[in-house]
Amino acid sequence: MNMTQEIYRATGTQTDSLEDASSRSTQAPIFRITDLKRHFDVSPPLLNRLLERKERQVVKAVDGVSFDIYRGETFSLVGESGCGKSTIAKLVVGLNETTEGSIEFEGKDIATHSRQDMDAVRHRLQMIFQDPYASLNPRWRVRDIIAEPLHVFGLLDGKKVIDERVTALLECVGLNSQDGEKYPHEFSGGQRQRISIARALASNPEFIVCDEPTSALDVSVQAQILNLMKDLQREFSLTYLFISHDLSVVYHISDRIGVMYLGRLVEVGTKHELFRRPQHPYTRMLLDSIPDLEMTGRARTPVGGEVPSPLAPPSGCAFHPRCPHANERCKREQPSPIHNVAHGFVACHAVEEGRLITKA
Repeated sequence: MNMTQEIYRATGTQTDSLEDASSRSTQAPIFRITDLKRHFDVSPPLLNRLLERKERQVVKAVDGVSFDIYRGETFSLVGESGCGKSTIAKLVVGLNETTEGSIEFEGKDIATHSRQDMDAVRHRLQMIFQDPYASLNPRWRVRDIIAEPLHVFGLLDGKKVIDERVTALLECVGLNSQDGEKYPHEFSGGQRQRISIARALASNPEFIVCDEPTSALDVSVQAQILNLMKDLQREFSLTYLFISHDLSVVYHISDRIGVMYLGRLVEVGTKHELFRRPQHPYTRMLLDSIPDLEMTGRARTPVGGEVPSPLAPPSGCAFHPRCPHANERCKREQPSPIHNVAHGFVACHAVEEGRLITKA
């Protein structure tokens, strides 16, 4: 029994079938991200550069990422720390501005929206942050925290109506109306994350960005929060962009998964295909890092080396310094996506040339 199966056994929850994921993907995408880039200028002041004769330094946190998200599905981004997952999350909800590329929400490019234009759609896009305590105002009661989106977006009027809505949201996430009178510090980590989810649901959103919402929680509480999120997704027809580095969590909640490395997507596919038949060497190494609790004896290749500095990324394929299958082409030429699966792709010269046999 592997780590993912242990979570299922503890919670009694089964994964969605491949047919369910496919049925969600038959319509036009609710989000279409095309050649998205976000570069940060981290250069020292001009005078320092002139005196020390240094060039301008730019971190390419996100460097040409493209993917679609379909209504009602959960699209997850995974990868090592610093690969650009959280930056994409902030770009999608408008917390950061894009350097290049487009972010289309229902066919409209919101990356070029002004602040006033974004206000018209912001209540439809919400975010659940990684640290539930840091994202909640410690001076406000829970009832005021959850009611804030209702006031900001002008969705409801009247104290009685707003109080009823807040009570309904608290009950929806497994809390009660009396909890609304407490402060965030009076709750456990899992309860605080439930409050964050209730606040995100207050404005009746269609799309929620989840930036590692369970990483600060222990395993048993993680399972409760994940099951709650899946139940709410079915009840309110929500679409999730889920950010995580925990592969067992990603398998539990996702329909499709994108694997990121140093600001770029290297592979996208359904969770079933990606876990059973990973194609990119980096994806294989990530999966091989999961403990083999069944002790099958299968040969495993752990991820070796360190992630290169984003200030000086390698030429060609960024993964080639750590890849056992790299050749001269990998060192000089950046791979293009190969759309060899439905609603997915892989960017790897070894796969394209047939040097890397897909695992059965």
